[in-house]
Amino acid sequence: MIEQIKDKDTKKAISRKILEALHDWFEVDESREKYIAESAEQIFLAAKENGEYAGFLCLKETGKETAEIAVMGVLKEFHRKGIGRSLFEGAKKIARDEGYQFLQVKTVQMGVYDDYDETNRFYLSCGFKEFEVIRELWGEDNPCQIYVMSLV
Repeated sequence: MIEQIKDKDTKKAISRKILEALHDWFEVDESREKYIAESAEQIFLAAKENGEYAGFLCLKETGKETAEIAVMGVLKEFHRKGIGRSLFEGAKKIARDEGYQFLQVKTVQMGVYDDYDETNRFYLSCGFKEFEVIRELWGEDNPCQIYVMSLV
């Protein structure tokens, strides 16, 4: 079940629970804490399984016409069960309803880390297209892959 969360403290609690459990993707404390803090101000969708939060997704505006999946996480035991896809579909609907024409997401470029390759395959399966790789954004060891999709 996907629900939109409005309460800032609840957003931070859910994002902390999920991101701390996903250490392979969110191992840098400073970055993880920034995602948690910023989640309170963003459009926030959460997925519940068996009465517990199993995943979440945050959307933020990056331009007049563009929203970004700022952060997304699904607990490992729930990977490949449709939760990420449901969160994404909910976010895509909200972005369209809010009048955005494009959706983007940033991740580590394919071929650098196995865990991120899984993430890349997920975004590609959702219909995102490769837009650009920016090596300077996160450093040479973590080249930033930007994916985009049209919402119109």
